[in-house]
Amino acid sequence: MSFPPRMDETEVLRVKLEMLRSEHRDLDEAIKALDERGTADMLMIRRLKKQKLLLKDRISAIEDRILPDIIA
Repeated sequence: MSFPPRMDETEVLRVKLEMLRSEHRDLDEAIKALDERGTADMLMIRRLKKQKLLLKDRISAIEDRILPDIIA
């Protein structure tokens, strides 16, 4: 019985990073759509923006793990 090759930590982080970026783009589109409707629920938009900021923080943290900022 053979097992599929395992992904190393960097590959896993890259996949997770792409998923988070996609979710971030989706939230951005949802916010724009609500804003363009004109009858948008400001509380809902605020919640989506907060969720988007949290995603951005998670994206930054993963990017730092993949490519650490090395001071020479």
